[in-house]
Amino acid sequence: MAAIQHMQENRARRAIYRQTVHELNVLTNRDLADLGINRAMIGRLAHEAAWGTK
Repeated sequence: MAAIQHMQENRARRAIYRQTVHELNVLTNRDLADLGINRAMIGRLAHEAAWGTK
């Protein structure tokens, strides 16, 4: 049971990661700059959204 729950949690986290990457990628460079984000940061920010900070 724990293995199945772990797999489900990982699947949900991957979905959060993909959704965050998508939402940030559709923003213009100006919108990202207004948020203090550059495109190189998107992967790290999505990872933090899904799995938390390191």
